[in-house]
Amino acid sequence: MNKAQFLTPVVTAFDAEDHLDRQANQNIYDFLIDGGVDGLVVMGSTGEFFAMQDAQKKELIDLAVGHVNHRKKVYIGTACMTVEDTIQLSNYALDAGANGVMIVSPYYFALSDESIEYYYDQVAEAVKGDIYLYNFPARTVHDLSPEVTLYLLRKHKNIKGYKDTVTEMAHTRKLIQTVQNEFPDFMIYSGFEENFAHNVLSGGNGCIGGLSNLYPEVFAEWVNAVNANDLHKIAAIQKIVDKMMELYDIGTPFIPIMKKAMMLRGVQLQGFCHKPLVQPDPKQTDSIQALLKEIDALIASSIE
Repeated sequence: MNKAQFLTPVVTAFDAEDHLDRQANQNIYDFLIDGGVDGLVVMGSTGEFFAMQDAQKKELIDLAVGHVNHRKKVYIGTACMTVEDTIQLSNYALDAGANGVMIVSPYYFALSDESIEYYYDQVAEAVKGDIYLYNFPARTVHDLSPEVTLYLLRKHKNIKGYKDTVTEMAHTRKLIQTVQNEFPDFMIYSGFEENFAHNVLSGGNGCIGGLSNLYPEVFAEWVNAVNANDLHKIAAIQKIVDKMMELYDIGTPFIPIMKKAMMLRGVQLQGFCHKPLVQPDPKQTDSIQALLKEIDALIASSIE
């Protein structure tokens, strides 16, 4: 069984004018590092990369890499709608000191397998460092298949891993089975927290999941339990995480919900998101508070 990892796709803190809240972002990075997660993914979907302009992305890259300062690995989401922009931002991140870049294929249009492979071919040829593929069919309207992934790995040594944001573990399992014999060091992460243990048991490497913004210490404990083969603790934390998953149901998209929940846990940030995302209303805030109480009670009875 592979050594398990849990990486956090970090929320991005903004002020009321949509500028980066530099101090709040530093607070978040420190909270996650102190919580024990294995690495940070800055400007993933949870980080609102889709709403940020190029200059703001570069400001955040410099802030994150500089503040984390090698305490944990830092990966940067650098996907843009064009090959050229993706290459440019990826190389900026790598030059700034990021450990790698995570790239989702262009969204809006459904792409053929040939177009997806061509996109990543062009990017991988020109990016000067490690690349992690990001599959999110609910947002891109197409799937980065296990077969296309295998073709890409045979051509590009700098493609090191894959985040599979799908609810169906069967898809991730097929990916693992398709590539692991030929590329045993290829890192495969699930995108939904509830699949973490199943991923590792299937031969994957863990998860990159947004709920770890809120309870990093729980996910760090889960990693330790999996790596120690502590089945009792694995099962206990699975129940906690299954309850945490209800956070996704309180609002759409869940990013403002996550920020409010972090604030209620004492993380020093403002709850602003890039427009048009709105802050939770009083009913949603009550739901968040009630869910946090349930989660805290489960944690107290299960793993403390």
